[in-house]
Amino acid sequence: MRPFAPVDSIVCPIDANDVDTDQIVPKQYLKRIERTGFGPFAFAEWRYEPDGTPKPEFPMNRPEHAGAEVLLAGRNFGCGSSREHAPWALEDAGFRVIVAPSFADIFRTNCGKIGVLCVELPEAEVRRAFELVAKDPTVRCRVDLAARTIAIEGTQGMEGVAATFAIDDHTRRCLLEGLDDIGLTLQHEADITAYEARRPAWRPRVPTP
Repeated sequence: MRPFAPVDSIVCPIDANDVDTDQIVPKQYLKRIERTGFGPFAFAEWRYEPDGTPKPEFPMNRPEHAGAEVLLAGRNFGCGSSREHAPWALEDAGFRVIVAPSFADIFRTNCGKIGVLCVELPEAEVRRAFELVAKDPTVRCRVDLAARTIAIEGTQGMEGVAATFAIDDHTRRCLLEGLDDIGLTLQHEADITAYEARRPAWRPRVPTP
């Protein structure tokens, strides 16, 4: 997991509430044994025709949103099952930040474990962000996790969005330092090695190669 650096990006808007994990990555694509490679399947049933042709009206297929690292979404994003593949698909599709009025708790936790930041903002500010992007898809969104700040540029006489967001200290530290669960465990490698050294030899242990 790479350390989370400040983001300065255009925005991809998906203006829908209660988007569940089966919509984010449909079940028929959960056949890979790797964590990577799910990006092409993100929102597959919304994004493609039955023959696989991209739907030109879907935001991820529109050229003005190409390369966006910020996904703007509606409330209760990531609800439904605890499908880890949903954050994997969004990360593989290039999204580093998801902004919404609210998130499903398990989805938000799974995002934090792979380096994707969930930013929760009041619904009025999220609505204004949708309006800004609709008026001008080139507006930039800047996210500074260290400072806990997000800013979306104003445009065409519309005021931008500037806010601080809440995030628990543990998740913030893991994101900033690039620590997944394995990385956190390895920070205690010296203690683990010392424990194994004094552990009685007659106790069961995992064979080493």
